[in-house]
Amino acid sequence: MPAQGDIGVSYRRIPVDRKEDAQLNAFRDTRVLTEAALAVALSFVLGFVVLFKMPFGGSVSLEMIPLILLALRQGWKVGLVAGAVYGMLDLVIDPFVVHPVQLLLDYPLAFGALGLAGLFEPTVRGAVLGATVAVLARFACHFLSGVIFFASYAPEGWNPYLYSAAYNAAYLAPSLGIVLVVTVVLLKALEVAQPSPRQLRYRGSKTS
Repeated sequence: MPAQGDIGVSYRRIPVDRKEDAQLNAFRDTRVLTEAALAVALSFVLGFVVLFKMPFGGSVSLEMIPLILLALRQGWKVGLVAGAVYGMLDLVIDPFVVHPVQLLLDYPLAFGALGLAGLFEPTVRGAVLGATVAVLARFACHFLSGVIFFASYAPEGWNPYLYSAAYNAAYLAPSLGIVLVVTVVLLKALEVAQPSPRQLRYRGSKTS
């Protein structure tokens, strides 16, 4: 019973250690928002470091690394939003648009799909699986866009499905190789130097 003069209201702390609660509250954490903004900014800068550029869009670059790393550290929802934001920035930097649906497939959806890496554990194995799934999801978006909107660009005698698959694999396959190596190294380094709440929760579950 509250003492005289006290207001009879009690405050209950809402637990945030559950996976779904952590995902929802991630957007309210200024540290997470700062890391997401930094990942988008780094991807923006790394997008200019092009190792190989395709004639009709797409390149071998380092731009996916910060977004996939963010998803592994902060979860798929944060990764999806940050990826979609970067996709729209990439549209401003290097636009190649022939149709509104193609715009969605090749920019916000393709880069937002990189957030799927956050469905996997923030470990070496999880990073390998997550990065692979994320890049394959991006490939699926570009592949579908190529089949629907860029079939006319296929060389004579080429099946549009084969052309789209070959075209997009030409830059995404080597990009995936780079992403796997760099992401694993950075994830391990950050787990020691500056672990995210998600990494700490996973570490705690392994030791409990």
